[in-house]
Amino acid sequence: MAGPTVHRRARGALALLAAVVVASRCLDLGFIVPGKASSRRDLVTGGIAGALMAAVGAPQQANAYELPPLPYAYDALEPSIDKATMEFHHDKHHLTYVTNINKALEGKDQPPLVELQKTAIKTGPAFRNSGGGAYNHNFFWLEMAPKGKGGSPSAKLAKAIDEAFGSMDDFKAKFAAAGAPGARFGSGWVWLVVGKDNKLAITSTPNQDNPLMEGVEGTPGIPILGCDVWEHAYYLKYQFRRPDYIKAWWDVVNWNQVSAWYEDALGGKAPTADSSSAAAALVGSRAQPEAKGKPAFGFKFNFEAQFGS
Repeated sequence: MAGPTVHRRARGALALLAAVVVASRCLDLGFIVPGKASSRRDLVTGGIAGALMAAVGAPQQANAYELPPLPYAYDALEPSIDKATMEFHHDKHHLTYVTNINKALEGKDQPPLVELQKTAIKTGPAFRNSGGGAYNHNFFWLEMAPKGKGGSPSAKLAKAIDEAFGSMDDFKAKFAAAGAPGARFGSGWVWLVVGKDNKLAITSTPNQDNPLMEGVEGTPGIPILGCDVWEHAYYLKYQFRRPDYIKAWWDVVNWNQVSAWYEDALGGKAPTADSSSAAAALVGSRAQPEAKGKPAFGFKFNFEAQFGS
């Protein structure tokens, strides 16, 4: 009786090994979005390995939140956001939030990150600051794309913006004003949210709070766009010039993603913004061949490309 089981597990192990080797080799060859090769290889191959181990019945460790890979290269958002800022913002600041929320929940059930937001203020500082920070940054990376790749607001979203704020230019001006140092003193975020009435509103929150949290300062709602106005998001390039950063940030907004989140929000669904979303974007976003005749390669494990091929 044990023979077929052993053979199936052996075949599963071979499939696991082959997939991890292929993924690692593809990253080495630059077929997937470039960045720090070793860290991206670990993130992607580790995720594939975990999925395949689960498929063949291997024992799994308790779930923990993960630092998602960026769905583009560190320098892909230049000149709006510089490479050095992206490196320490993602690899240091975001990682710290993920590490600390995992510590706070060690040995406990870890619900989807979005579900943690509702009661985060009431639950305590670790959930509010680290849980909020992990969710907010997952959201932030996904709502951006290299200049020229993020598309435009859908017709439905554009109409809603015009109805709520007068025009796109007026919306951007009001959004920037809400994120300016005089309005959001110190660290925080400025958001575009869908309220309970399905109307759009601009709000801002301190520190790592977000509009999904019960008891949040400002207007609660489902966020579909958010700009990080902590100094670590912009200081290397812009120093004290936060308004200049917000102005440049519009060039890298991923309106395709924002429009999709708007549709979901109208149905009462908040962005999950979890690590699987970012991993899907990373695998789906492969580098263009550098020269004619150079092979291009991409592979999909039910992943969906966000920024084309």
